[in-house]
Amino acid sequence: MVDDNELNRLRDIAAPAPAHDAKARAFEAALRAYDQENISAITQGSVGGLRLTERAQKLWSEIMQKKLIATPALAGLVALPIAGYATFHLLREQPPKFGGDEKITETLADKPATVKPTTAQPKPAPTGLEKDKKADADVESRDATDTLVAPASPQKSESTAAGGAAQQNALERGVLAEPAPPTPTGEFALDGAVSAPSTSRARMPAESKLMAPQQPSTLPADQMQPQPENRDRIEDFKTNPVHAALEDPVSTFSIDVDTASYSFVRGSLKQGTLPQADTVRVEEMINYFPYDWKGPESASTPFNSTVSVMPTPWNTHTRLMHVAIKGFDVKSTEQPKANLVFLIDVSGSMDEPDKLPLLKSAFRLLVSKLKADDTISIVTYAGDAGTVLEPTKASEKDKILSAIDNLTPGGSTAGEAGIKEAYRLAQKSFVKDGVNRVMLATDGDFNVGQSDDDDLKRLIEKERKTGVFLSVFGFGRGNLNDQMMQTIAQNGNGTAAYIDTLAEAEKVLVEDASSTLFTIAKDVKIQVEFNPNKVTEYRLIGYETRALNREDFNNDRVDAGDIGSGHSVTAIYEITPKGSGGEQIDKLRYGQASVDNGGVANADEYAFVKIRYKLPNEDVSKLITTPVTSANEISSFDQASTDQRFSVAVAAFGQKLRDEDATAKFGYDKIMEIATAARGADPFGYRSEFLSLVRLASALGGNR
Repeated sequence: MVDDNELNRLRDIAAPAPAHDAKARAFEAALRAYDQENISAITQGSVGGLRLTERAQKLWSEIMQKKLIATPALAGLVALPIAGYATFHLLREQPPKFGGDEKITETLADKPATVKPTTAQPKPAPTGLEKDKKADADVESRDATDTLVAPASPQKSESTAAGGAAQQNALERGVLAEPAPPTPTGEFALDGAVSAPSTSRARMPAESKLMAPQQPSTLPADQMQPQPENRDRIEDFKTNPVHAALEDPVSTFSIDVDTASYSFVRGSLKQGTLPQADTVRVEEMINYFPYDWKGPESASTPFNSTVSVMPTPWNTHTRLMHVAIKGFDVKSTEQPKANLVFLIDVSGSMDEPDKLPLLKSAFRLLVSKLKADDTISIVTYAGDAGTVLEPTKASEKDKILSAIDNLTPGGSTAGEAGIKEAYRLAQKSFVKDGVNRVMLATDGDFNVGQSDDDDLKRLIEKERKTGVFLSVFGFGRGNLNDQMMQTIAQNGNGTAAYIDTLAEAEKVLVEDASSTLFTIAKDVKIQVEFNPNKVTEYRLIGYETRALNREDFNNDRVDAGDIGSGHSVTAIYEITPKGSGGEQIDKLRYGQASVDNGGVANADEYAFVKIRYKLPNEDVSKLITTPVTSANEISSFDQASTDQRFSVAVAAFGQKLRDEDATAKFGYDKIMEIATAARGADPFGYRSEFLSLVRLASALGGNR
């Protein structure tokens, strides 16, 4: 047994300082062991990184070749251990490759972070790897700490000589030393204020002795790198309010068959973020999906409407009035000739994979869909507009595809000039009683010429009167002018779609080509008058940007939406039946009229639905009316058709994404339950994809 007194004596004896060469050998052995035990083969899909020795070699190469260390005493001294370590491994393993075929992946650690001079940057809490790095460096840092304390004023020392030697080496290579760049801070900084960032796993000596303590910052590390500017322009709008049927019984709006909002929402969710509320237009979400509504029997009546009243799944006190419209489906053999002008944005901002390359692939799909005697022209615009392809028959497919393939980006965005040139070509090859349409594909603003939305609106309205319509297709994010797209599409008797994938391009330009290209009715408006005897309150779900004045319904000069061949349009009202107890608006104290069937006509009707439309080549509207009575009622939500229930699930999802009061207590799980049960036939997988988006939103929003 060891005597306690001997232990006490050993405890009081000071440990001898380790020899410098012993520390160096121990440090080297520890680094080799760390490499062998902790660095495994690169996994599949990983970005190749540099091993420790390669990092040291790369750093020393930067020091010698790129003048990353200038002459201050501190920098010169810190360079010495790095130089020795790098040289040792260069001799042991292999000479570094300068200018060979070997590629080194550059990461943020290879670049100094931009630091504002007046703002202290954070030093993040050490991760497990950083703790290992610090442990590797502690042996050397303890020995050098006292020497590396920065003096209050510059003094000559051995480190100055070392720094001078490094500068002399640079001069001998014919390169003048440059002033050191601002010292990087945070996790990319070198302890000791070295001007070049180190990629070595071994940290430089303890920074507590070398630099002032760093102040915390609220900026996360990923914001230290430059972030692309988001210049998307989205129209702001307020959700439709609840109306009292007694005070304001009439609702008027233009139909909408655009689908841009759904694609935009999908893109946001798949990128891991909930969409901005104003990007969610609920009617475009609902109308994205094809529905098997009952259509008209002949082309003489371009569409048929079906109205149903059913319980509301998110409110037991209200009901949903579901209005479904189906357009006549023109057979491909009966489709008129098409005269199409592709107006393509080739400005510099289109030089991204999800913009011009995707656009070219999308238009190739459309070309393959057209008939041989259809006509195609191509106009591009950047700094100015130019005609790439004069009117050409679709039978000359190779010529058309070659013109598309040769498109290259560059320049600013002269959209006005492009539109004028496109309309000129459309008129040049105008097809009487046919389809004459400009198809604008862009990622954003028109920043040369007329760029104001109102000016563009007037230009489009003028050309629309000639019989040439316009559709808009948006590509990419960060510069998308959704507000402009909606404005000119609505006033050009066309549709607005957002294409974010090739699958979406196929849906819009191939699967839905007939409804996209061939208009069967224009200026379609809906007006609903609610009966205060049956309905106390109502609100229209969506269509906020399509609202019309009551008097606009009978005014044929007021433009409205169009319906294409086979198109389906759905509108849903949430209504509060009289006596249900779900009223949100207090009754009037004075002047309330009695409507207890005291001679009131049609007192048993919920509402009266009126639809106005014009045939494509006519300027006088026609009227279709539908009374909504108890015969339109469905006793339970489960008894509604599959398509009706699915469209209601989409309506609930859109309201949920907008954080509307109506669905505040209706969770994503309930939406998923309804949509799953009503998925039905899904040949293209659109509804399955919708279910995945609900799951993503639930995960991002916490199923609130």
